[in-house]
Amino acid sequence: MARRGRTTKISSWGLGLDGVSTFRRCCRPGCGRPAVATLIYAYSESTAVISPLSPNPEPHAWDLCERHSAHITAPVGWELVRVEAVDIFDDEAHALEDEELTALAQAVREAGRVTTGLVDNGGDPIEYEATKDFNDPSTSNHPVHRTKRIEEHLAAEKDARRSHLHVVPDPAEAAEDAEDTGEEHSN
Repeated sequence: MARRGRTTKISSWGLGLDGVSTFRRCCRPGCGRPAVATLIYAYSESTAVISPLSPNPEPHAWDLCERHSAHITAPVGWELVRVEAVDIFDDEAHALEDEELTALAQAVREAGRVTTGLVDNGGDPIEYEATKDFNDPSTSNHPVHRTKRIEEHLAAEKDARRSHLHVVPDPAEAAEDAEDTGEEHSN
């Protein structure tokens, strides 16, 4: 018996879902209710943000139904921020100028370049020269060989940074060792 108003067609790929409406569901286990809010954790600020459902699903955001978004709590020591509405198209607010957008895009691009938190020297870790022989492991740009060279280079830099540090013996252990050696010689 066919339902009235709902059309589905069978294609060579399987069951077509042309007449089926889709919506995002709550991500909590066992909950199938429609999502109405998005939960995002800002780890650097120890903040959990619950906002209206984002237009597109994002990999590090959790969609929540009305019930779960109302009862969720933040981890201990974290702040929970609830954003009721996001006004994207506010005519009264001034629109960002092209220069501001360009500066913002450049800042985001620069922030995404350095992921280690260390100061970037600006140099490209891959040497692009025509003289590089791909058969020679010491000059090849093949990822396996290049990774080994970069690891060796980073290890050498780490050793150079710490070359002024020396291991200092523990005074208590040194005194015990002196007593032990003194007792052995006296017997």
